Amino acid sequence: MPFISKIQRQTDYNRFPPSTPIVIDNGASYFRIGWAGETEPRVIFRNIVQRPRHKSTGETVTIVGDHDPALLKYFDCTRSGPRSAFDSNVVFQFEIMEYILDFAFDRLGATGSRIDHPILITECVCNPVHSRSKMAELLFETYGARSVAFGVDAVFSYKYNQLHGICEKDGLAICPGFTTTHVIPFVDGEPVYKGCCRTNIGGYHITDYLKQLLSLKYPHHMARFTWEKVEDLKMEHCYIAPDYALEAQLFQKGGKEAEDKTRCWQLPWVQLPTEEPPSEEEIARKAAIRERQGQRLREMAEAKRSSRINELENQLHELEFLLQQLGQVQKEDILSFLSETGYASKQEIELTLTKVTQSLRKAKGESKPEQAENEEKADSCTSDKYPLINVPDNMLTSEQLKEKKRQIFLKTTSEGRQRAKQKRVEEELERVRKTQQDEERRLENPQLYLEQMHTKYKELCEKVELRKRLKTNGGHTNGSNSGGVGRGERLNAAQRERMRLLTTAAFDRGKGEDTFGAKDEDWQLYKLMGKDNDDDDDEADEDEAELVRVSSRLQEIDPTFVPKPEPTASQPATTEVPHVRPLTNEDFQIVLGVERFRCPEILFHPNLVGIDQVGLDEMTGVSIRRLPSKDKALENRLTSSVFMTGGCSLFPGINERLEAGIRMLRPCGSPIKVARALDPVLDAWRGASLYAANTRFHQQTFSRSDYYEKGEDWLRRYQVRYTL
Repeated sequence: MPFISKIQRQTDYNRFPPSTPIVIDNGASYFRIGWAGETEPRVIFRNIVQRPRHKSTGETVTIVGDHDPALLKYFDCTRSGPRSAFDSNVVFQFEIMEYILDFAFDRLGATGSRIDHPILITECVCNPVHSRSKMAELLFETYGARSVAFGVDAVFSYKYNQLHGICEKDGLAICPGFTTTHVIPFVDGEPVYKGCCRTNIGGYHITDYLKQLLSLKYPHHMARFTWEKVEDLKMEHCYIAPDYALEAQLFQKGGKEAEDKTRCWQLPWVQLPTEEPPSEEEIARKAAIRERQGQRLREMAEAKRSSRINELENQLHELEFLLQQLGQVQKEDILSFLSETGYASKQEIELTLTKVTQSLRKAKGESKPEQAENEEKADSCTSDKYPLINVPDNMLTSEQLKEKKRQIFLKTTSEGRQRAKQKRVEEELERVRKTQQDEERRLENPQLYLEQMHTKYKELCEKVELRKRLKTNGGHTNGSNSGGVGRGERLNAAQRERMRLLTTAAFDRGKGEDTFGAKDEDWQLYKLMGKDNDDDDDEADEDEAELVRVSSRLQEIDPTFVPKPEPTASQPATTEVPHVRPLTNEDFQIVLGVERFRCPEILFHPNLVGIDQVGLDEMTGVSIRRLPSKDKALENRLTSSVFMTGGCSLFPGINERLEAGIRMLRPCGSPIKVARALDPVLDAWRGASLYAANTRFHQQTFSRSDYYEKGEDWLRRYQVRYTL
């Protein structure tokens, strides 16, 4: 509806005299309010209330009717969902009803708290007296209404369409509403409430059923299935099947006809950009960038190396000058001289000099003979540092023996570090030599070298994966054992021998006193149980190290090379990496097939959703049987003017399906005609507006004084006469 400012609404409200009635169609789904005599209601909104809290201020606000979803991001709606004043089709939450009426009168243009106009408000068939009394109390005491009248919405729609020739004086009005469905028989233009019937099925249940089916069918898009969107899908795509079983078989078989009846709802989707392989120019550009980066790193390393060499040379000159000065110092002044320099002895200065010399030679990259000569000097310095090692024990005191043991331990540790250091140097030289050979081979024939490296990488990958598969599956190369595989079957020969020794040692230990380790041969058991003796593991480590080296080499020379991912604990080497299919346009399509006719079918078979009641076609037979008169001619007149109103009567095919269902219940040859209202949604309000504009309307209302004097008993007997 177009936006109207508050000042304009108030101006329009003041134009109507107090005698002009206000017409309210208080439906369970939508609330409509306007002035009597007009053809369209002034205000239409959903009959719900929501009271969320503002996220920043914590203030509780009241939202009535439809709301903008973009505004809800400012409110916390987790504790307060949409609430209705209706239980089924009866108003029972009058606090919520007061919020709705406040909003409706404000949008109509009312300025004060008093509504000095007659009010005509609709209600359901056979509305309970308690609900009618509470509504009258709310309108009289809260809003100060001048007078009030109650009427049935389906009756107003029937009378309005009767004026336009859609239905006859005798007929059946079927109103499938939001939460309930009513059938009201009309005789001589007046409703016969003793013959009406009701089922608790309506548009709400159809929408909820469709929402459940779509959520089960597309669980990844459940957030898309909001109530408003599912309601739109229902009204746009659902239809009533002429024969439910045949229609279901049609979709089960498939084919052109079923495909034509299928509808598709496309969700927003943006295609991800596809990655194309780099061109030769791109590869060359990246190689040039990598070469420039490498050159810059080499220059930085060379500058750092030069700075390090200068620093070591200065430190070496200082130590040599310090030794020269120490040689010129008298023996009694050596301690005072050393205390000024920060060194404890001459040996410490010489040892520091040796280390600085080694570091300097290493920084300059001198050859191995020079390094060996440097090690001889270090050995001579070591003999001076550990003087008690070569002295016999019988020539030493107890304190000197302790010092000798300490020197032997320090010397052994130092020699071990030297050997490890020497091994690392040799490995580094070997690696440099292999790298130089690989570079020479690559320069001779780059293409052949690249193919050989790829072949070697593939062979190493297969070898490593095969070893891991054998280790895991216990010799079954296909990775699928027919029976359960124990831990012993997954171990190799060396590991099984280690487990046997461990088990034997544990068994012997439990026989009596633990004497393991008293004999020298017991310690050989530790060597046999040590994992270092596992040649297979050593070979596997070598293969894995070579695989890492080849992989890093391929990454340097081939920009398109992508190494295989390493297996993790949650994803072992034997399991293949799951292939993730990229999302496409079809993954964001909601296909409506059998749901189009399966959901509205509950109007004729409520047992599909667990409601043990009759459908629309059987309700007509129940209503006819409840009439006091058993006149066959009257029954034929009723079935020849079956009138459909309400939101659910908008489904395509409902008239034909209802006519076929009634024909199955009536005798052969009975006249049956089903007609739909001109506007099943608004005809109830239009009929009420036309009724309130009648000059005799004021005779059908009751005032505040009547309400206070006559009370609820009078409301029980109150009934308007529908004369348009």
